Amino acid sequence: MAERPRTILICSCEDTMPLHGDAVRRACGNAQVIDGRQFCRAERERFQQAANGGVPITIACTQEAPLFAEVAGDDADITFVNIRETAGWSKDAAAAGPKIAALIAAASAPMPDYPFVTLNSDGVTLLYGADERVLEAAELLKDHLDLTVLIKPGRDVAPPRVTEYPVVRGAIRTAKGALGAFEVTVDEFATPRPPSPPALAHAAPRPRAATRRAIPPELPRCAPLYPAPELPEGYLRADPGDPAAVLRTVLKARDFTGEFDKPRYITFSEDLCAHSRSKIVGCRRCLDLCPTGAIAPNGDHVAIDPLICAGCGQCAAACPTGAAAYALPASDALLRKLRTLLTTYRETGGAQAVILLHDGEHGSALIDALARYGDGLPANVLPVQVNEVTQVGLEAIAGAFAYGAVAVRFLTRAKPKHDLAGLQKTIALAAPILSGLGFAGPRVTTIETDDPDALSTALRDIGALDGTLKPATFTAIGGKREIVRLALRELHAAAPQPVDIVPLPEGAPFGTIDVNVEGCTLCLSCVSACPTGALSDDPEKPMLRFAEDACVQCGLCKATCPEKVISLKPQIDFRAATAMSRVIKQEEPAECIRCGKAFGVKSSVERVVAKLEGKHWMFKDSKKRLDVIRMCEDCRVVVMAEEQFDPFGAPHRPPVRTTEDYLRERERDQKGKD
Repeated sequence: MAERPRTILICSCEDTMPLHGDAVRRACGNAQVIDGRQFCRAERERFQQAANGGVPITIACTQEAPLFAEVAGDDADITFVNIRETAGWSKDAAAAGPKIAALIAAASAPMPDYPFVTLNSDGVTLLYGADERVLEAAELLKDHLDLTVLIKPGRDVAPPRVTEYPVVRGAIRTAKGALGAFEVTVDEFATPRPPSPPALAHAAPRPRAATRRAIPPELPRCAPLYPAPELPEGYLRADPGDPAAVLRTVLKARDFTGEFDKPRYITFSEDLCAHSRSKIVGCRRCLDLCPTGAIAPNGDHVAIDPLICAGCGQCAAACPTGAAAYALPASDALLRKLRTLLTTYRETGGAQAVILLHDGEHGSALIDALARYGDGLPANVLPVQVNEVTQVGLEAIAGAFAYGAVAVRFLTRAKPKHDLAGLQKTIALAAPILSGLGFAGPRVTTIETDDPDALSTALRDIGALDGTLKPATFTAIGGKREIVRLALRELHAAAPQPVDIVPLPEGAPFGTIDVNVEGCTLCLSCVSACPTGALSDDPEKPMLRFAEDACVQCGLCKATCPEKVISLKPQIDFRAATAMSRVIKQEEPAECIRCGKAFGVKSSVERVVAKLEGKHWMFKDSKKRLDVIRMCEDCRVVVMAEEQFDPFGAPHRPPVRTTEDYLRERERDQKGKD
């Protein structure tokens, strides 16, 4: 529901769909709801009057959004929402009232701004190709960009009539960077010589040319410089066999001069990162998932290059500590939208809510096609558009079910742009939690299709499912990790069959540790390595504590432990949030026999004494030497000084035998035999 009074205009689009204005009025009681049939044309004056009313406006039309924005003016607070393709154009339109009310209410919910990163380009451009068609493209770009043409070795190219830009030869070995800051390394680089027919001549190639900054449109017939489907800003490629594709690439490249704003998709807090400690690697989930290479190790944490990041969001969805969080929108904003959507749908009589998460490019086009040429979306399917479906994490899935959804579906391409490994891991993590809490059946899956009819079939095949009888109403606040924990606690409270502990698959970001207490020496290396404070000690006595709520299963404790007595156990314990940290091992402190100061673990000191007594030259004949081990670091130095003990004064050792000694003995033995 809207936070302050607003005007809502719902249009029947020339009576092609029912309005369900009563449902919208029930959902938005403090808003003025105006019904119409053609606000974009015949009833434009009614819209203009509403726009001049001085209150925020929500209009249920996206097709004519540019027209409405122009009529309303720059100062108008106007929100657009599509209820036609998503609800009204469907064979279930007569039952879509709760859905329309929910979509309008969710669209009116405020969404926070997201940060930007600025890219600057001076128009320095490297045009790379394998034949003379690269020169044809260069002729279209030469008046707009600071152009250099690089032709791959292996084919003769006719020289241009007038040299208006450098035409060099070479093969790009590597390329990195983004718009305005590309760096390329070129093998067999050769500069041109004065042209002579019939082919462009070049000087002898150099082994490797220095890198230069460039914006490289690429006309292949050579391997792509960036094989990932998500290309960095400023890098374009086109098949020279497709003239239309070449023309689109050239026209786009002409505009790459000046200052550009790009969304900073990921906000990163390096102090929360659990990548490594003391050069021991723990968590590398984001490194394994990033499809563009935007993430790289940087000491104890990782670094995310916002210029290269393409915004898939898999790192944020997988990050166990919340160090990487998605900003378009943030996880708390997405949860608030789901809360408004599902609460309004339920309060206006809706049931069996299914959340369909989709992106704006592929998903919206498929939903539009289904509405225009097929049966449309079912009345209980609530579409939620996100920037990328791979950005959605466990908190959104848990929150959706806690708010009353009975199923969640992710709509993806039949051949995804990038690997869906991160999304599949999120689903694999959510499935046992939902199943363990009584949500039986395939509650969370993907629909991988480019066919509207296949989408319709997959959605209509979702049968009746049991949901929660006591939907949650919580509001998400805090950091990402806190929001995940909050959503899971609320899901547990609303679950049909709540249990305390649910086992999780390997790699889950929740769990406990098993410690072989007999082998643990309380060296506390694990405490110093733990990045989240899940493992802690006691400054007064030898003790190891563990707080499961803080554990992210990064594995640093296991990798650091010198005795190798720690193992990970992925699970979610819903009692952990309110439980006290448990004591894993506790021992009596070793007290200095000279001053009484506590300085270590008593059992460890006695074990060292037992191993050295009578067996090592330093302690073989002197009980006082053994007593030194039972002293603190200060007393130990004092006693050693008083006794004038030389730790380097080892017993006499036999002289070192050299190769010559062995040879002499061999000769002597041989003479004796003769």
